[in-house]
Amino acid sequence: MNDKAIGYDPEDEIESSRAPLLDHLIELRMRLIICVGAIAVAFGICFAFVKQIFLFLVRPFTVAEGLKAVQESGGGHHGSFDLLLALVGIKHVPPGALKDITLQATAPLEQFFTNIKLSAFAAIVLAFPIIAWQLYRFVAPGLYKQERNAFLPFLIASPVLFLLGAALVYYVMLPFVLWFSLSQQIVGEGVKVVLQTKVSEYLTLVTTLLLAFGLSFQLPVVLSLAGLAGLVDSKMLRSGRRYAIVAVFVVAAIVTPPDPISQITLAVPLCLLYEISIWCVWLIERRRKKEDEEAGRDVISV
Repeated sequence: MNDKAIGYDPEDEIESSRAPLLDHLIELRMRLIICVGAIAVAFGICFAFVKQIFLFLVRPFTVAEGLKAVQESGGGHHGSFDLLLALVGIKHVPPGALKDITLQATAPLEQFFTNIKLSAFAAIVLAFPIIAWQLYRFVAPGLYKQERNAFLPFLIASPVLFLLGAALVYYVMLPFVLWFSLSQQIVGEGVKVVLQTKVSEYLTLVTTLLLAFGLSFQLPVVLSLAGLAGLVDSKMLRSGRRYAIVAVFVVAAIVTPPDPISQITLAVPLCLLYEISIWCVWLIERRRKKEDEEAGRDVISV
């Protein structure tokens, strides 16, 4: 007896699933159009203010140059500890020490394409909340109510953690890396080796570090979502702590400039974020256990 004889036709099943699939594709297209539109609008805004954005990103270079000038002049009453505080953004560089810096553009349209890349990068960052919200709106219908409520905090935590990573780059990593690079110059005895940075190379350095730190700081979000999905648990994360620390330092060595201070600047916060991730997963497990116990009591009472 075949399927059609008993009233079952595989083509009917395919036809019945076609409409929901088309609905999902139409909704996905709408969400993508909104995301692309948000990026396009953000790109226009960022390109209109690209000069201000670029000067903002060049500020760490100015601070590094000022710190070097203070150090070379003997520092006056600014000792090495004061320079360290200024380097990490706790103390301001003396206004008189700040000097104009020179970045080179070696191609006729290099600055223009640099502005395009910078505007695109800033537009994605600016439009990220809209992109994240559209992603949530697309997957939310397939989630239970408690899963939707659990997913929402991560939409808030993700941009906050990205901004924390970007702030660490802007106020600590970049000034130190640039100060270290400027300190390697050689002037004297008929030899002059000076740092002449290209505009495109500086922007590449800045955007690479911002992305590396911003994405690395998503570690608690990724591990918490994995714990929420049951892929990892707190016991597994605790037992794998030593391997995680080794992996963190390997990643830090890959994505940061080749100096130990830069690597430590990324690795130490990531190790702390890993410990926070263990705590977050443990809280998720505790809440899930409590909900299961309450559900079991309700079943028994019925």
